[in-house]
Amino acid sequence: MPSVRLENLSKSFDGKHMAVCHVDLDIRDGELITLLGPSGCGKTTTLRMIAGLEENDTGTVWIGDRIVSSKEKRIFVQPERRNIGMVFQSYAVWPHMTIFENVAYPLHVRRRPKNEVKSKVREALALLGLEELESRLATQLSGGQQQRVAIARALVFDPQLLLFDEPLSNLDAKLRERMRFELRQLQRRLKTTAIYVTHDQNESMVLSDRIVVMNSGRIEQIGPPREIYERPRSRFVSEFIGVTNSVLGRVREVVLGSSIGSELEPASQYLAIESKDLGEAVYCRADPELEKGDKVILSVRPEHITLSAQRGSRVTNVFYGEVVLAAYVGNQIEYEVKIGGQHLRTLANPSHEFQVGSKVWVDLSAGAIVPLPKTASVQEQDTEL
Repeated sequence: MPSVRLENLSKSFDGKHMAVCHVDLDIRDGELITLLGPSGCGKTTTLRMIAGLEENDTGTVWIGDRIVSSKEKRIFVQPERRNIGMVFQSYAVWPHMTIFENVAYPLHVRRRPKNEVKSKVREALALLGLEELESRLATQLSGGQQQRVAIARALVFDPQLLLFDEPLSNLDAKLRERMRFELRQLQRRLKTTAIYVTHDQNESMVLSDRIVVMNSGRIEQIGPPREIYERPRSRFVSEFIGVTNSVLGRVREVVLGSSIGSELEPASQYLAIESKDLGEAVYCRADPELEKGDKVILSVRPEHITLSAQRGSRVTNVFYGEVVLAAYVGNQIEYEVKIGGQHLRTLANPSHEFQVGSKVWVDLSAGAIVPLPKTASVQEQDTEL
């Protein structure tokens, strides 16, 4: 049984525009998933409906085997009765209380015995590395320490579910990076089911067992971080997660690798994509949903594009271009290359540097190119090819 289940979940605040639109989601026991997307995509509203801070217009929310919200069945369990711990973007610690008193508060509300309160609080503080600070006031702590207090308070009563609403966004970049790893290690150690809202793609990649990418109130794609990055299912996902190059084209034919070039797998099927901007056909692995004549967008990550001064022996996916931008960023150089009417971004080792204006051969890895239907994203505008 899923730890959390959302079925046909919807929410509108004005009766017209859907903040969350017919969302279905199963979250496994002990899993950490992130709800990822831009501002206004519905991720925080979804989290608040799970928490009981917003009431859903349609659909059902299960936590474990219990329905906690169903408009159709007229069920709505109050937030404090859902056995959830929640950590907010603001630290939400009481400045007039000590660290011990802040963390103990949920246990006092639940009328737990004093000896249990003392034991549980010290256990939670130890988990977050705060045991030496229990007598300090919250105002005497750094931002990172205050957020650790908030996490300890969310954990202290052994919740069935942990909810995080962008808890690291107020921290500086270095501390945020460290806290990501600490949170992930803590969640794995406790094996508590957790839902984490963020707009930060790097945060979601580090933390998640699975990522739920949201856009305009709907789920665009669900999957492990590597799958989301390497095999996006829409243009929105490919462009929101990391950096990609989007090449417009049309399927000319489906062919076997043996009929194209020796560098491709001979028994595998490939799409031959006509691109007016590149001026030549691009080959990528076939997709059963695409056929001859379909308009497509090819998603090509910068790390799968290679620049060379000489063409070499490759036959397919090699184009002649010019370096129009070169930026040294420490361990690599970012290039922008112009090929006909197409600009492509790529990365290279600083040991072999090309100057702006250099003529180069550009090699696109056929196995790493992802073909997407032209209508794959709800936010795309149609451009005639």
